[in-house]
Amino acid sequence: MRLIKKLIYLAIVCAIAGMVAFIFWAKNPITESGEPIPFTVTPGSGVGLASQQIARAGVPVQPFLFSMLARVTQNAGKIKAGSYELKPGTTPRQLINQLVRGEFAQESLTIIEGWTFKQMRAAIAARKSLNQDTAQLSDQELMSKISTEYKSPEGLFFPDTYLFAKNTSDLQIYKQAHALMLTRLNAAWEKRDASLPYKTPYEALIMASIVEKETGQKSERAMIAGVFVNRLRLNMMLQTDPTVIYGMGDSYAGNIRKKDLETDTPYNTYTRVGLPPTPIALPGAQSLAAALGPAKTEALYFVSRGDGSSQFSTNLPDHNKAVNQYQR
Repeated sequence: MRLIKKLIYLAIVCAIAGMVAFIFWAKNPITESGEPIPFTVTPGSGVGLASQQIARAGVPVQPFLFSMLARVTQNAGKIKAGSYELKPGTTPRQLINQLVRGEFAQESLTIIEGWTFKQMRAAIAARKSLNQDTAQLSDQELMSKISTEYKSPEGLFFPDTYLFAKNTSDLQIYKQAHALMLTRLNAAWEKRDASLPYKTPYEALIMASIVEKETGQKSERAMIAGVFVNRLRLNMMLQTDPTVIYGMGDSYAGNIRKKDLETDTPYNTYTRVGLPPTPIALPGAQSLAAALGPAKTEALYFVSRGDGSSQFSTNLPDHNKAVNQYQR
């Protein structure tokens, strides 16, 4: 009888010790240092299979204990499939919560202000961690999956840094960037001066793209927009080189010749009055702000000083002097 009592007592002590050890394990970091460990939980995995996948990926966790923790915390059926990272300092309990919340490992992709849509597509296509679901689509086919309003994609994606989980569809990046551009454009449109010579937000977007390509000086964007707005109001040709370059496409070899300025294309603002038919690049927030809030100026001309800044003039004689001084 005494032996039975001792065995029962020993069992209780062992159970308590095991429980304490289990709680201690659940609350202490799986790894203290080192690089994050990537792992993937495949769709349809139960907690047991998920625990094995995590361990096989190199996470130093015992699958049986991890499965037990998920069941004890009533999270066994809540784990989400996806790609994750175990960061140093993460405890088993925190890892369970990460899997339940679907806190997937994220990568980033930066779309640069002033890029063309062609450059954006190339950057997205180069990311092997994205599912390339749109790779075989033309620009027009891709746009049809994003918007029913616009057919040409140029300019309609906001340049920014986008976070995504591994194996996300590349279409999701396009949709996110397009939605953000519309949000920024419409917000700027609502605050515009009603006297501006734009009939639609899209026309303002075209102007913003021209401003984006005309200068790298953020402080001059409003002035340059002011010059182009003045020209639109007077029905003057915009005569801006970046539109000509865009219209030349792949034939542009790094310099513009007189012949190029005289060759008519829908984007040649030396041969056609008004805005080109589409944007010529992806404008950033400051170019949008400049296009819809241009400087109040009488200037009709500007020329580069060669140091990144521009000389603005209100009349052609002064402009020609500036061209002689800074360009010739």
